[in-house]
Amino acid sequence: MKYFNKTLSLLIAAALLTGCANNATTSVSEQQTSASTADTSSTEATTASVPEEAPVQSIPEGHAYAQFADGMPEGWECADGWTNGSMFNVTWRKRNVTFDDGKMQLIINNDITPTVGIPYAGGEFRSREFYGYGRYEVSMKPIKNDGVVSSFFTYTGPSDNNPWDEIDIEFLGKDTTIVQFNYFTDSRGNHEYIHELGFDAAEDFHTYAFEWHEDKIVWYVDGEEVYTATENIPVTESKIMMNAWCGKGVDGWLNAFDDTSMPLTAEYEWVRFTPFE
Repeated sequence: MKYFNKTLSLLIAAALLTGCANNATTSVSEQQTSASTADTSSTEATTASVPEEAPVQSIPEGHAYAQFADGMPEGWECADGWTNGSMFNVTWRKRNVTFDDGKMQLIINNDITPTVGIPYAGGEFRSREFYGYGRYEVSMKPIKNDGVVSSFFTYTGPSDNNPWDEIDIEFLGKDTTIVQFNYFTDSRGNHEYIHELGFDAAEDFHTYAFEWHEDKIVWYVDGEEVYTATENIPVTESKIMMNAWCGKGVDGWLNAFDDTSMPLTAEYEWVRFTPFE
């Protein structure tokens, strides 16, 4: 696989408390995603020279980084005005992605302009560029609520003229003491793995990561390796994505959606991709 060697620059592009609706982002037309970090260096990856605390002015070539203390970063965008359908009971709205208190919020609430048959709105945020083998990391705090998913993942699919390849870190709001890992290769999934965290992820920020190798995927929690998959590994460069959504018709997986406490908010501090050398 060839990497897209492009340089992303992060500028302070929006004041805090603004969302995608007030920024010059390009929404992407219909695309389907499936129901989808550690701060230590890998022996096969070099960590980008990007501090987690301070604003970043430039990104090393081939890397990606978004620190949400700076508001809306360049090189990223929000989904707006479409729905994945099927088990997703939200329409993606850019107004459901906001920046406040140095963090990004992905929000689930009642849609003020609902799609027929879909009463709720959700937030989805993603890179504009595609990335391949390397280390993907996030600092996040998911939603604790029956019927919802908060995620960090890579995805590409037919809307990109690609096969459906995906690697997931998913938090099921019904039990945020666990995290679900999964992946799809040319639309073939069923690789779910549940990891017991030993803490409630919804109570504080933690780092979650995966390393995508040619022959394996390795997942991490707070710098500790917790799971490895080695069969039928994805090969197609993908976008980096995060979303928060409520489900329908999947009560056995997520429990029935409880909408009595909306709005519901997943929070993200930063996201980083470091390619393998």
